[in-house]
Amino acid sequence: MTTQDKADSLDRHQINMTEFSPSNSEEQLLKKAVLRLNGQVLGFVLGITGAVIIFLATNWLVFKGGDVVGPHLSLLGQFFIGYSVTFVGSFIGAVYGFITGYLSGLLIGWVYNAVIFLKHRKNTDKKIFL
Repeated sequence: MTTQDKADSLDRHQINMTEFSPSNSEEQLLKKAVLRLNGQVLGFVLGITGAVIIFLATNWLVFKGGDVVGPHLSLLGQFFIGYSVTFVGSFIGAVYGFITGYLSGLLIGWVYNAVIFLKHRKNTDKKIFL
């Protein structure tokens, strides 16, 4: 089989992509679904991440020991009431880390969705007036 025969064979079996293109409303629905960010899911993920990081960092310093244990990490006690670089303090810090991460995720999601909404509204307004 020559190269020309292979090319002809491919041309006959080529799929017409216009048959599978989504309609305009489906495309807009997909764009809306992709562009929106779920703040609660992002908050949960950032909260879990923050809780695990504070828990592990505190316990790493506690198990490492030494004369002065974690002077820099103990500064979190200024913001997280009840937190200290101890085993019990790691649980208190994990709760604060989860709350801080969750609220940060909600805020990031809200700001992101607001910017996307304004950008989308601005683009649709241009299309209407043109």
